[in-house]
Amino acid sequence: MSGNRTLSLIGGLVFLCLAALALYRLLVGFPITIGGMHVGQTMSFFAFVAFAAIALILFRGSRAR
Repeated sequence: MSGNRTLSLIGGLVFLCLAALALYRLLVGFPITIGGMHVGQTMSFFAFVAFAAIALILFRGSRAR
């Protein structure tokens, strides 16, 4: 059981870093181009919300009961 909690904690940290990166892009506004198409700020907002929610779920799952 301890192994699952450790993996949830690591996953939560990874998604928290991704959420921080999406928030940084929202605040700074540097351009991202993938396959010749510009990625808008709206997609960064949705990515931030999704990554933060997944990190929260994983952190809550890693708590000791």
